[in-house]
Amino acid sequence: MTDLPGPGALVECRNLSFGYGPRRILDDLSFTVPKGKVTALMGASGGGKTTVLRLIGGQVKPQRGELLFDGQDIAGANAETMYALRRRMGMLFQFGALFTDMSVFDNVAFPLREHTPLPETLVRDIVLMKLNAVGLRGARDLMPSEISGGMARRVALARAIALDPELVMYDEPFAGLDPISLGTAAQLIRRLNDTLGITSIVVSHDLVDTFAIADQVIILANGKIAAQGTPEEVRASADPLVHQFVHAKAEGPVRFHYPGPSVADDFSAGLK
Repeated sequence: MTDLPGPGALVECRNLSFGYGPRRILDDLSFTVPKGKVTALMGASGGGKTTVLRLIGGQVKPQRGELLFDGQDIAGANAETMYALRRRMGMLFQFGALFTDMSVFDNVAFPLREHTPLPETLVRDIVLMKLNAVGLRGARDLMPSEISGGMARRVALARAIALDPELVMYDEPFAGLDPISLGTAAQLIRRLNDTLGITSIVVSHDLVDTFAIADQVIILANGKIAAQGTPEEVRASADPLVHQFVHAKAEGPVRFHYPGPSVADDFSAGLK
């Protein structure tokens, strides 16, 4: 499987390695995220998907290799450069992460007030436009405690696109949503990506809806790429680990039990 053809890469990961202490999470990882496309990062829990998002956002630095955003080195960027790069990125955190003591309107207005000198009249117009794009202009005066989980996720998306970023990263955008809210969120990600001409990276475990909106799917396993390509190519992969993940098989390379001593050794140790 090969990288998806396109108008160039917005994010390039070259032979990247990263770990927490002695535990290696990503090992010699290389991939590209094409501009204007939806790329899905998938794989079993603990495979390093969210870590990739943290690396792109500059929250952590690679221990080896290169990570480029629109040709600029993220790993070697100083604080000022990284701050400027982050303004070109939007992030939808898992479960939304709204400010609970701010209204829906103020949550979306926050990045505009924090990062721009725009007058309040213009901030108001932008916030209403972003809320309208996610179908929640009428909920602008409500508090996060007064809206549903699906609505909160859409408010968080409006906040993520408030500064018109080139890249939007989604960390488990479908977690905990009912089928209707999940379908709405998936269609919204695809529509905003195409309408606004942005690039999207979606970390998700939801196969059906993620495969439906993704142009490129990358399956991470054991710190490396197990499969990469279009949803159809990944679904047809003969790799045992990819097959187990895509078809939700209980038996396969990913074991139920965490590695440890044998049952006999563990229980007999308590008798000594």
